[in-house]
Amino acid sequence: MTDTVAGLRDEVQSWREAGYTVGFVPTMGALHAGHISLVRTALQRADRVVASVFVNPAQFAPGEDFETYPRTLEEDAAKLAEAGCHLLYAPTVREMYPTGFASAVHVDGPAFGLESQTRPHFFGGVATVVTKLLNQVRPDTAVFGEKDYQQLLVIRRLVTDLDLGVEIVAGETLREGDGLAMSSRNAYLSAEERGRAGQLNLILKDLAQEAASGKPLETSLLHARTRAEEVFDAVDYIEIRNAHTLQAIETETLEEPARVLAAVRVGKTRLIDNMAV
Repeated sequence: MTDTVAGLRDEVQSWREAGYTVGFVPTMGALHAGHISLVRTALQRADRVVASVFVNPAQFAPGEDFETYPRTLEEDAAKLAEAGCHLLYAPTVREMYPTGFASAVHVDGPAFGLESQTRPHFFGGVATVVTKLLNQVRPDTAVFGEKDYQQLLVIRRLVTDLDLGVEIVAGETLREGDGLAMSSRNAYLSAEERGRAGQLNLILKDLAQEAASGKPLETSLLHARTRAEEVFDAVDYIEIRNAHTLQAIETETLEEPARVLAAVRVGKTRLIDNMAV
């Protein structure tokens, strides 16, 4: 493990000199099976793999859960070692944002709407830290989970626009037995909240099936939103968007590749999920 850019670059440089390709999996820690599946995907595509653990303050707004976000570095290190990850990079906030840090990356395109509606700060913080991490590691391949689908498309756009020269690979969403998408924030849920949370994927699955069957999209969306409002404490959004651009779909029925996406709140916990149509 290393917590400095210098230590990271020394190790990666030694791999490069040996002729190895490098994969990268960025995380915020509190690792679960979904994260480990991303590491395994990276191991299939590269000779050596770095995973980072960094809870990025730049993507949390005041009042969000930065201070309480689960931090389990020792357990994370053990899980990564067991999975075959070659290096854990766990920088401090000071290492990532030293005194005088004054730069940021602005993103638009797929960053517009959805998550940005309720978290306008979010993708700027993500884009800045991901740009820094990719420049620090300089991998051949980086793996990001499809659970954060909008984030995945934002990062692909970022890498293309800034000529970062990294292949961005999507990792499949892993789910619990009842279909709930795995997330570090699931640990916040009480038993009663956990039961309700498991219904989100069912609502999205039905919405995707209705859209694929040719039913009017507005009717299907209204049905899904009504069901969600009956189950959850708040519904930030449930939408059907173009799968490649996340632009709104203007036709009455589905005539293009699409994705259903949702964000809801159960108690104090915010859950996101998405599915292909």
